[in-house]
Amino acid sequence: VFFFFRLCLGVDIDEDALGIFNRNAEEFDLANVDMVQYDVCSKQTDNLSKKFDTVIMNPPFGTKHNKGIDMIFLKSALDMARTAVYSLHKTATREHINKKADEWKVKMEVIAGADLPQKNILGQYPSSDS
Repeated sequence: VFFFFRLCLGVDIDEDALGIFNRNAEEFDLANVDMVQYDVCSKQTDNLSKKFDTVIMNPPFGTKHNKGIDMIFLKSALDMARTAVYSLHKTATREHINKKADEWKVKMEVIAGADLPQKNILGQYPSSDS
């Protein structure tokens, strides 16, 4: 997938995630990808406004411990993207996302649904409130 892009830039705040990315990029010999440590919740995304053609993201789920963080990530992605944002969200939040899309005056479309396994990529199990 990355071979069709001039550059694919990944962003994460977690240093461990950056390490995993670097190992994977090296293992798969990906030369046109890079990763930076950045806090998308920092409110300092003005310098990234409309800098990316497309944003693909898997935001943290907004649960009782970090309620609304998924919408903060989604709004940041919309601010950064020139053309489109593709984002993974729980089906249960679809109605809320539709309302936010109307509020932000953007088109929201579900393009795929999936029953994902209960174990995530890092081998940790989701909390009971996810």
